[in-house]
Amino acid sequence: MKKIIYILSVIVLLGCASAKAQDYKTHKVKVGETIEQIAAKYNVSKSQIYALNPDARKEITPNSVLIIPKATTVAATPTVNEVKTLDGFKTHKVKRKETLYSLSKKYNVSQEDIKKHNPELYANNLRKGDKIKIPQYTITKEVVAAKPTTKTYTVKPKEGKWRIAYQYGITVQDLEDLNPNMAEVLQPGDVINVPNLEKEDVKQIDEQYSYYTVLPAEGFYRLKLKTGLTQEQLEQLNPGLETTGLKEGMVLKIPFNATLTGQNQNVEGGLVTGDTLVSSDLSNRITDRSTKHIAIMLPFKLNKIDSDSIYDTKKLIKSDPYISTSLDFYSGVKIALDSLASLGINLKVDVYDTENRESRVASLLRSNSFDDVDVVIGPVMPKLFNTAAAALKSKNIPLVSPITKTVNLGDNVFQSRPAEKLLQEKIINYFKADSTSHFIIVSDMKNKATADLLKKTFPRASLVMSRKVSKTGEDAYYILDQDIVNVLKPGKNVVFLETANAGFVSNVSSILNSKINAITSVVLATTDKTRAFEDDEVRNTHLSNLSFTYASINKSFSEDESNSFNKRYMDLYKESPNPYAVRGFDLTMDVVLRLVTSEDLYLSVIESPLTSYVENKFAYKKKLFGGYYNDTVYLVKYQDLKIVEVKQ
Repeated sequence: MKKIIYILSVIVLLGCASAKAQDYKTHKVKVGETIEQIAAKYNVSKSQIYALNPDARKEITPNSVLIIPKATTVAATPTVNEVKTLDGFKTHKVKRKETLYSLSKKYNVSQEDIKKHNPELYANNLRKGDKIKIPQYTITKEVVAAKPTTKTYTVKPKEGKWRIAYQYGITVQDLEDLNPNMAEVLQPGDVINVPNLEKEDVKQIDEQYSYYTVLPAEGFYRLKLKTGLTQEQLEQLNPGLETTGLKEGMVLKIPFNATLTGQNQNVEGGLVTGDTLVSSDLSNRITDRSTKHIAIMLPFKLNKIDSDSIYDTKKLIKSDPYISTSLDFYSGVKIALDSLASLGINLKVDVYDTENRESRVASLLRSNSFDDVDVVIGPVMPKLFNTAAAALKSKNIPLVSPITKTVNLGDNVFQSRPAEKLLQEKIINYFKADSTSHFIIVSDMKNKATADLLKKTFPRASLVMSRKVSKTGEDAYYILDQDIVNVLKPGKNVVFLETANAGFVSNVSSILNSKINAITSVVLATTDKTRAFEDDEVRNTHLSNLSFTYASINKSFSEDESNSFNKRYMDLYKESPNPYAVRGFDLTMDVVLRLVTSEDLYLSVIESPLTSYVENKFAYKKKLFGGYYNDTVYLVKYQDLKIVEVKQ
């Protein structure tokens, strides 16, 4: 066996020596020698050695033979340019059968040069007897020094190989090949070689995105599974990818919060961002004490308030939901501003009354300078918000939508209210992980589409639809006791109730409550917690007994809890804060604390992935081609007549 191995190694050596002696040499590995030492010895990179010796990636053994490429340096080759100087013209009388081609050969000038000085030839052919001008040139050769193919680059703090490779449009392996002796981990101040690109051709790292290093044998299909991005979307984000195709070690720009599967790695080995969010207390991370300028735009409608009539003012506030909501929201903002001041944060705050009119918003934007504004909170109404966001987009001023469900998600927009679809996904995904419970779906006719979705998700679930009025066929919004008895099973039963009818909620929750016993347990849930579940007709004791579970954009705090915000609000306003007031506090705290702990609101999305306050939490993700949306909600349940967060 040893003899055979020896003969094979000789054949390899002879083959390499005869076939490619000019490009390669061999190295016999010594005891204790490493790939790093061998690469340094021959002034090549590890990747160059691995390319010719794939088994060496696993291990190298003493006396084994490695094929080593010769170290090469690419010299910049000068170019020689011909410079033509016009000396004058010679008149030529065209003879029979002469053409532009024959004349260009005869006088050693181009056909284009002849036509340029005889413009009529652009439209007409040569004719016998025509007299034309033939340019006479003196040609000199000018040697132009070639631009060097590489230049030196000094590594900056926090820069790794992937960043530099991306900026200069090469793979990580290309960078290593340019720098055979480069350390495994770059240090600030290291001087390395990079391609000699013009300044405008060097790509910039956009901190609002993540970056992914393409792994070996990785194609667009595999990347689609990892990132959720199609080939077309990747090519849109990475100009030039369509031409070059995917290459191992290539660094791709991807959305910061793209959905990624598999084990999380850093960008040097593939995945950049993790999907585990850790809440952080931003008040302990304040680094910027400079004055922050914020603008708040709410529909107070002061133009309609009569300051001389308290009665009319109260009547208007009660009758106009925009005014009452704005005042509640701003009451929480005020508490937040006081809290921020106590933290030593300097703020300049401009409050604008939009009057809930688009023309008023346009007027405010024209008549006030927003050049040094760090962030705008509002306006409230979608149309007004979209107008303001579009107007301030060119100045890159972020706008935060405080309450509205749907706005245009432009590049400078932060949609702070989570989407309704996210609530549904949260509750469904939570129960999908429950493999031991029996599922029951109870629905009225208006919510049949949701019931069908749940049935598709939980195929073994029992489906119970509300009864109908026998004569008209209309929904009667009730079920009978027997309807539930027929589908309940011993053990844990999870019942999804999909309705916006308070009477139906009362009917179903009452029946379910009566079926709880030592053998059968029931958990009530819904994908859409409508106001029907809060109606006076529905008994909270039933919901509490049934551990009523749902997803919510906010969690309710108990007034008897130790809560400094609630105490300060009660002291100032002599009443408990409603959800709009709490949201005003939470949103203002979050926006300002993000500004003083990061360079700007955009970068804070990366540096502070999840924040939480009294009732609301914020985890912004960037839309592929657009702005930012809050991608986190709470899962809560009724417990002992209180609403508590479900610990997952």
